Amino acid sequence: MLDFDNLREIWSTIKKNKLRTFLTGFSVSWGIFMLISLLGAGNGLSNGVMYNFRDLAANRIQVWTRYTSKPWQGMKDHRYIQFTNDDYTALTNEHQEVDMRSATIYRTDTLIANNKLLTSSLRGVYPDFSSINFITQNSGMGRFINDLDINENRKVIVLSPRMKEVLFQDQSAIGKYVRCGKTMFQVVGVYHEKTPGNSSPAYIPLTTAQKLFNQGDRISSLTFTVKGVTTEAQNDAFEDRFRERTARRHQFDPTDKSAIGIWNTGKEMRMFETMINGITLFIWIVGIGTLMAGIVGVSNIMLITVKERTREFGIRKAIGAKPNAILKLVIFESILITAVFGYLGMISAVGLTEGINYVMEMNMAGSQAANDPMNNPTIFKNPTVDLSISLMATALIVVAGVLAGYFPARKAVKVSAIEAMRAE
Repeated sequence: MLDFDNLREIWSTIKKNKLRTFLTGFSVSWGIFMLISLLGAGNGLSNGVMYNFRDLAANRIQVWTRYTSKPWQGMKDHRYIQFTNDDYTALTNEHQEVDMRSATIYRTDTLIANNKLLTSSLRGVYPDFSSINFITQNSGMGRFINDLDINENRKVIVLSPRMKEVLFQDQSAIGKYVRCGKTMFQVVGVYHEKTPGNSSPAYIPLTTAQKLFNQGDRISSLTFTVKGVTTEAQNDAFEDRFRERTARRHQFDPTDKSAIGIWNTGKEMRMFETMINGITLFIWIVGIGTLMAGIVGVSNIMLITVKERTREFGIRKAIGAKPNAILKLVIFESILITAVFGYLGMISAVGLTEGINYVMEMNMAGSQAANDPMNNPTIFKNPTVDLSISLMATALIVVAGVLAGYFPARKAVKVSAIEAMRAE
């Protein structure tokens, strides 16, 4: 056991060799500090990227029409492909992977209410659009488009917070009317925006938009989610099938990538995940390399320490000290130095990452309170490290320090007292 006399002797040895003790401790602290700081930076980057995708379903796909770039079966190129209601129906009839779905019609018009007017974007959509795009209403702010609105071609509208502020100011907008062109729409909801802006659209039932805007059965784009499509190969296969069946319906070359545009968030998220995993792996390699450098530094210093004290070990043996007692003294000294400095390094790194996280959260809270949409997107968020990883890294370098002192010390105490006292 380690008693008070041993502690006093270890402390006396440390005071006599302040520089050596500092170098040993610094190697330990720096290795721990760099590993935790680098891991915190990697976690912050990963969390920031995922935060920017928080309002997009990982399995969301949006499809819109463009112009063909290849001739097909006697038809010329540069033909515009027009989606219709049949394409919306075909989503579930032809693709069993499709879960939620919506079509969209785009229009820009002027909204008028209370002698105030606002030019804004309108979108005709189906009810699933809100679930696909995480559109929500706060309590008391009404609802989104529902199935009755679609089936009965109701003239109802869901406003953005900015539209409500301009047209109704402090009044409640729910149940009030706004005029769009020559048509009156009843406000049934004001949706919640995480990043308020002037470009946010208003939503109306798609069937109403088709009738009022003379769209016939035409639609502008399709938005849907898929289930069971989780890998890159499955996504590619689904997109190929979708292009092929859409090409058969609209008579264009299935290999013509210009005919329709596809935005697959699943593929984008997997691409970012692959990039983040690569960065994380690189950070782990650099961090472990730094930790190993600290371990090597501790090993070298402990080796020199034991060599310098070989004569001391000989004297101790000559006056009756047992080899195990000498070995225990060296090991406990190594544990004390590496544990204390390792803990300091861990606390410094954790304090740094938590401090950065606190400042970033305060800045983000301030930007959201000020409704500043430019400050909400981020590439760095919550740059902290799990406490268990910090403790494991500290324990690892402490064990390495013990082993670094144990093996040369064991070799030194095996030398006879006379030979040890002759050592320079």
